[in-house]
Amino acid sequence: MNRTFRAFASRNYRLYFLGQSISLIGTWMQRTAVYWLIYEHTHSAFMLGFAVFAAQFPSFVLSPLGGVVSDRYNRYRVLLFTQIASLVQAILLTLVIVFTSYTVTEILSLSVLLGMINAFDVPARQAMINDMIDNKEDLPNAIALNSSMVNLARLIGPAISGIILEKFGAGICFGINSISFVVVIISILCMRFPVFVKQRHEKNAVQELREGFGYLKQTPSIGLVILMLACVSLLVLPFTALLPVYAKNIFSGGASVFGYLNSAIGMGAVGGAIFLASVKAGVNLKKILFINLLIFGISLICFSHLTNFPVALFFLMLAGFGMMSQTTISNTIIQTSASPQMRGRVISYFAMAFFGMQPLGGLLIGTVSHHIGVQDTLAGSGVAAVVIAIVFLPFLRKEVLKNKDRIELVELEDPTVTAISSS
Repeated sequence: MNRTFRAFASRNYRLYFLGQSISLIGTWMQRTAVYWLIYEHTHSAFMLGFAVFAAQFPSFVLSPLGGVVSDRYNRYRVLLFTQIASLVQAILLTLVIVFTSYTVTEILSLSVLLGMINAFDVPARQAMINDMIDNKEDLPNAIALNSSMVNLARLIGPAISGIILEKFGAGICFGINSISFVVVIISILCMRFPVFVKQRHEKNAVQELREGFGYLKQTPSIGLVILMLACVSLLVLPFTALLPVYAKNIFSGGASVFGYLNSAIGMGAVGGAIFLASVKAGVNLKKILFINLLIFGISLICFSHLTNFPVALFFLMLAGFGMMSQTTISNTIIQTSASPQMRGRVISYFAMAFFGMQPLGGLLIGTVSHHIGVQDTLAGSGVAAVVIAIVFLPFLRKEVLKNKDRIELVELEDPTVTAISSS
């Protein structure tokens, strides 16, 4: 237990974890409600894919700029600003749903706004985790706990949202999300950091952006992981956009069934995150990444054509377990490997791979499912996960062998990378 929760020894991280835990439940409630409303209004799998595109493509376009902002300016103030902006977006969405005769256009427009905010929020927030941890050896644990927090919210939020959608309507979900941002803003205001010293930058933002791409090319241990995540985000992760169709057409349910499907994924992901938080330093994370990607793909294949609801939930839990490691391990490798001067920009490329490929994948999956059906499309996503794991296996093994002789040197020079040095 001490090993699993050791990052809580840092006061700033405890505050961050508390505020984000509450806020993310509201975020998942809002996301579940948005997708359900769009499917109710359109009955179109393509529009579900387009909704993913609208919410996340702005992050793909603007994330590199968000990374430059994170590296050039006070990340604490950037994070505070993005959380306040997210609060305003949630309030606007609540007002539109409750007081107007809204259409899908208004929902999609506000989703685009949130995607633009996230492009600046993610690089600053993820890079700040390193600043919140007093003992840098606890950083991998903090990232794993952060993933458990996200996925616990994914377990709770959709389940609550599904019930509220059926009994009270989407406006209540959006209103609760608005209130949840107040909690996280208070937690940020309670944090204490050293006085920010503004660094002099000889290069402009465009030059720093190019410098970041150059750094990524020169660091294949990071670049290959980001490339693998991009492939998974494009071809596999958007499968969640098809869950409203499963809830309504295959399992003959309503919003609550949709919420349970999402919660099953969250339950598996929480288990996976706690597992990662408990592993000892020096464990080969890339090996875990490969195995969990296989579990992810095989579980999706098994789930795709099931009609028995309890069995389907079981395989979705397994899929959630395998899915979780894709972002968590990738984030851990990036955070602990990237130089401090490049951390914000490198995380922005991680965000591009994760958030940017999913909207394109959402369009792809929505289009394909329109022609061959959602079940065959989701099975295809599972096959894609297995293929990606096999294709990238030689690169991961090659990287392990390449770095094997440098393990002891890395551990001596920089204790913050001990947790991944054996990989």
